[in-house]
Amino acid sequence: MTESTSPKLAVVGAGPVGLALAIHAANALPEASITLFDARTGQHDVAADPRTLALSLGSVQLLERLEAWRAGGAQPIVEVHVSQQAPSLAATLLARLGEPALTIRAVDEGVPMLGAVLSYGAIVAPLQEVWLDAVAREPKRLVSRFGSPVAALKNVAGGAEVDAGIAERFDLAVVAEGGVFAAAARPALVAGSRWPALRHDYGQTAWVGTVRFEGGSAAPGDSTRGIAFERFTRHGPAALLPLADARAALVWCVASDDDPVRDLDAAQRTVVLNTVFHPSTPRIAEVSPLKSFALGLIAEKTLTDGRIVRIGNAAQTLHPVAGQGLNLGMRDAFELVRSLSRRTDVDAVLRQLEWQRAPDRWAMIGATDFLARSFTWTLPGAAAARGLGLRMIQALGPVKSSIARQMMFGSR
Repeated sequence: MTESTSPKLAVVGAGPVGLALAIHAANALPEASITLFDARTGQHDVAADPRTLALSLGSVQLLERLEAWRAGGAQPIVEVHVSQQAPSLAATLLARLGEPALTIRAVDEGVPMLGAVLSYGAIVAPLQEVWLDAVAREPKRLVSRFGSPVAALKNVAGGAEVDAGIAERFDLAVVAEGGVFAAAARPALVAGSRWPALRHDYGQTAWVGTVRFEGGSAAPGDSTRGIAFERFTRHGPAALLPLADARAALVWCVASDDDPVRDLDAAQRTVVLNTVFHPSTPRIAEVSPLKSFALGLIAEKTLTDGRIVRIGNAAQTLHPVAGQGLNLGMRDAFELVRSLSRRTDVDAVLRQLEWQRAPDRWAMIGATDFLARSFTWTLPGAAAARGLGLRMIQALGPVKSSIARQMMFGSR
């Protein structure tokens, strides 16, 4: 990793990406000492966190490599159904043609699943267990600093200084903590940072929660089990991610300045949602209380600044329209560790990391940004053009398969 016989690596953030990085580095860099920092205490019950996340097949495979995948807590996604709600002016035409829709199936791609849906706690708890086991085996090399929020980072000669109450020098510091699009989501950790970030407020709000289907839809043996539904509407995208027990996780994106969801009660939201999704979607019987958060883009133009690196949500906070933020972060982590394991010059590794990650990062950032912005366009025919695009992809098998592979594994 460096010329040092015992290089020191700091990982800031013990979420899925930070833990995955720390574990992978512990395995792939046997001479390195690794310290993991996080503001939460070690006694915090991460398994209880109910937030729902979607993992691509590639991310599932990475967790399997780390021995941190627990299939029992996950709902496989075997099919993704994407459709466009008919614009009112096109209703008559679409009644004849059928609504534009795109269907991607695992069986068509020769894979057991396209990805999986599980709670944040079900991802982080096994990762933390694997990390703590590794720390117990090698306490002199691997260190956990839970309950130690990092107040600042700065570059120093040949390394980086991490201030978590005490200033410590490391050969490399990796920031892997981030959050939703908000002012507090990008703390000014790096003193004198040269990193300008792309930032755009989409003027959209995401309402998230869960729904329960009527009549036990999505139960074992049901034809809709394991299907993720995404719907493009005039207000924004809405998605249902399959869960167990006839339920699904809901992400409902709408314009913030003309929010049609905020003032509705649960019964009214149920009625509206049953008009939003494609007719093939199971009928919704009940909607849980919903939480909201603002949507926007934050993307660092460069991952590296001296010996400080950002990955995951610390490097890019994306619109949830494609559900790819966490998956992109997992690939950031694995590519960084793989590069460090192959070269001894850390500065050369960091220079190489920029162009290695650029195609995957910017393809995903560009695609999600384009889709998110398209819902704010008032140009006549914008929705119809999006619907035409869905029809064309559905008709072109090789193109559809290429998109499926991109969603599962990123740009290779």
